[in-house]
Amino acid sequence: MSMLKRVRGLGSIALVALAVGCVKAQSPQVQSESATAATTSVATSTNVATTTPGSLPTAQAVSAANAFLATLSPQQKASAVFAFTDDAQRRRWSNFPSGIFQRAGLRFGDLTQAQRDAAMNLVASVLSKRGYQKIQQIVEADEVLKSTDAGPQGRLIFGRDQYFISILGTPSTSTPWMLQFGGHHLALNVTIAGTHGILTPTLTGAQPSLYTVNGQTIRPLGGESDKGYALLKSLDASQQKQAILGYNLADLVLGPGQDDKIIQPEGLKATSMTPQQRQSLLDIISEWSGIVHESEAASRMAEIKAGLDNTYFAWSGPTTVAPGKNISAYYRIQGPQLVIEYAPQRMGGDPSMHVHTMYRDPTNDYGKKYVAAR
Repeated sequence: MSMLKRVRGLGSIALVALAVGCVKAQSPQVQSESATAATTSVATSTNVATTTPGSLPTAQAVSAANAFLATLSPQQKASAVFAFTDDAQRRRWSNFPSGIFQRAGLRFGDLTQAQRDAAMNLVASVLSKRGYQKIQQIVEADEVLKSTDAGPQGRLIFGRDQYFISILGTPSTSTPWMLQFGGHHLALNVTIAGTHGILTPTLTGAQPSLYTVNGQTIRPLGGESDKGYALLKSLDASQQKQAILGYNLADLVLGPGQDDKIIQPEGLKATSMTPQQRQSLLDIISEWSGIVHESEAASRMAEIKAGLDNTYFAWSGPTTVAPGKNISAYYRIQGPQLVIEYAPQRMGGDPSMHVHTMYRDPTNDYGKKYVAAR
């Protein structure tokens, strides 16, 4: 599969400083994150990188990583690069903002614009176009939050300057290495092993999960909300009885610090769904599996489809949603090689405006299948 190289600088995101009153509910016609017209202006080149379907364009990622590292001073490089065996750094990620959680790596607020651009070109090299747009919108949401909420006594620090990037190992087309990019409501953990790019575990979230920039309403996780609700509403009474849990869940079960934890599947099994509902389930899953580069996403989806008969859909919380807004209910999708969680948060008031999500593969988080084989 071929793709246009995407060269994007996080620092080029055009922010409209918004007062609290500017964060408003959208009409049903407003676009979600998967639609066109992102909050950034995206430059593309005419250079085409050719890849094999089902494989990550590893050489392109290695080139982007080396280009980023070449912009750094020796001191910066020492802060950015960790040993691939550094398990503490591998697991050092969180949904919390600066002021609560201490990240390691290079902080974007300490980088020049050229270094930021090179860093984001590296991030873009391992993500799909849709995935990269989602990441931009999550970061932009935090910049909006920075302008509207300083947290308790100003102790919490928000905004794009508080995102960090790090590399574990030496970028290589054959030897495993890892890219981490994250901050408040974002933790991308991409393990690269040969032609494989493993996105799990990755946390995506947003606060506010609906905001307006330049007159356009943005929902970074709009697809996740809308598709999950559509599947629930497509279920008949008997199916809903199986899918809806008898207890409330307020946060992620397998979030930060919960690596290797095992939970039992709950809810409605895919074998009890109609063909159309099973396809809807796959469409929901694609909101997470499709964040990684398009070629790798295809093989990941094939893997998920192979285990679909043993995949479950569970729902906890309200079964209605206001028009144009996000759901305020928790849901989970769990299969043999998959756990997805969507968890609205009550901190901040309206739970539909503050969302955490989690994407895991219990059999291959941090690429352990491929790393162990080398």
